[in-house]
Amino acid sequence: MTRIWMVRHGPTHRDGLIGWTDAPADLSDTAAIARLNAYLPSDAIVISSDLIRCVTTADAVTQTRTRLPHDSDLRELHFGDWENRTFGDVSKTDPDLSRNYWSDPGPHAPPNGESWDTAAARVSRGLDKLISTHPDQNIIVVAHFGAILTQVQRASNMPAKSALSFKIDNLSVTQIEHMGSAWRVLGVNHTP
Repeated sequence: MTRIWMVRHGPTHRDGLIGWTDAPADLSDTAAIARLNAYLPSDAIVISSDLIRCVTTADAVTQTRTRLPHDSDLRELHFGDWENRTFGDVSKTDPDLSRNYWSDPGPHAPPNGESWDTAAARVSRGLDKLISTHPDQNIIVVAHFGAILTQVQRASNMPAKSALSFKIDNLSVTQIEHMGSAWRVLGVNHTP
């Protein structure tokens, strides 16, 4: 059994869609980082998305744990032309597409971005590599809101729209187990 501890990066204090934008995380809440460290298994390996907000968050929880190289497959959804724009702004310039993107996640993609389905396949590929390379271990994956929800969707076999209804707070932990071909969600959005 492989247990995956998906941690959302520290807050960026940015409004809107910052998918592949390399925004830094605010890790000044040292008490929250200490609680997170105490909650996560000490024997786990640690990996993160290659975006700086995840890299620095992963560095903050590595301590004596083994740190793996960053993996771009673990990145957030790529919002393309919607990057660094607010939801309101996008809904004014692309009303139909933005409504479909959020109300029917899956096949719809922002201009020059990726769909939920494409992002889910990418993140799943990254997790599959980890599971095959490090079977039967605790793996801490520091990632993003959308990346985490794609794996909640996968592990629970629910529609993307249902997965998107979950809240994923900064520095929260979502636990997923993988056993052979079976998946199980143990908890979503736990803040230690």
